[in-house]
Amino acid sequence: MAKSAIFSLWLNIIVYLGILGLHASHSQPCVPPLYIFGDSTADVGTNNYLPNSSARADSLYNGIDFPLRKPTGRFSNGYNTIDYLAQLLKFYESPPPFLSFSDSNISHFLIRTVPTTGINFASGGSGLLDSTGHKYKRVISFGEQVQQFSSVRSNISELLGASAVANISKSLFIISVGSNDIFEHYDANDTSTGQNYITTLISTYETHLRNLYELGARRFGIISVGALGCCPILRSKYGGCCLEPMNRDAQLFYTALRDLLQKLSSECKGLMYALGDSYDMSKYILDHPDKSVFSEIKRACCGKGKFNAEEACKPNSVLCKDRTTYLFWDQYHPTQEASSLAASILYTGTKPFVVPMGFGELALLP
Repeated sequence: MAKSAIFSLWLNIIVYLGILGLHASHSQPCVPPLYIFGDSTADVGTNNYLPNSSARADSLYNGIDFPLRKPTGRFSNGYNTIDYLAQLLKFYESPPPFLSFSDSNISHFLIRTVPTTGINFASGGSGLLDSTGHKYKRVISFGEQVQQFSSVRSNISELLGASAVANISKSLFIISVGSNDIFEHYDANDTSTGQNYITTLISTYETHLRNLYELGARRFGIISVGALGCCPILRSKYGGCCLEPMNRDAQLFYTALRDLLQKLSSECKGLMYALGDSYDMSKYILDHPDKSVFSEIKRACCGKGKFNAEEACKPNSVLCKDRTTYLFWDQYHPTQEASSLAASILYTGTKPFVVPMGFGELALLP
């Protein structure tokens, strides 16, 4: 089936899939725990527990379409892509953030919750490199997130025994990271990052993935970076146009990440993966607005100024009326509607946007 036909099919049934995700039976999840890593595209409230961090989304209008109109720390008007993936896997939403559990109740949480639900380590503003996100004062880098998972694994081993540790190999490790590394490097150098920098990022990515593999991870659902150069904040700076050098970097990142995962799957026994090409997914919508459910693909729904993107989303921001028609929620992030579409494509493995299989198939493999 042609790419346009496949994509049009998903656009026509996205409302149904969103309803299905929201009302799916949660009596028995399809997979053991979900372990989530990454940046603001996956954060469900980690940074709420970092008092010094300025990378926060815990105030309106964030969360305006979340149940009870509650700002949760998600950089969205409601749920994010991770939430919808979790719902398609028959969870209620993303597992809770690691930092939401204090030392006093972590043992209880590990015994009662982790074996069936999992945990989310993602932190808005973070990146592959430890140095990424320092401008926000405090974020949890991908490397630190892996260390947090290592501590969880140790506690699982101590409290629940070898069988619970062995169950980690059946869990789905979902990772969405890399955008902030590219944004910050570009801001610092005012030029395209280029192949050398992308190689550095992918080398760091490999180190983190190998560390997770040594800790028992075997199933990786990886989400690459989107069409970064077309975010509303960049359109506001460059006369309404996309910043194509940054888009080329996003494409280089995806290609290098795809090659890395092919390499790791051949070298690491039992390692399986699904890779989502967020660049092509978002670029297809941007290039084919007539085939999209989104009538506004350039402006942010929540913000101020040019393209409603010169300021972050705040309680005094200008808010769009129909959020279901906007591709972008704020300066950088997709709306809940766009996240639902992305999750559906990732889950089903719609070609050519996901290789070599969908996240749903990966989760259900014996």
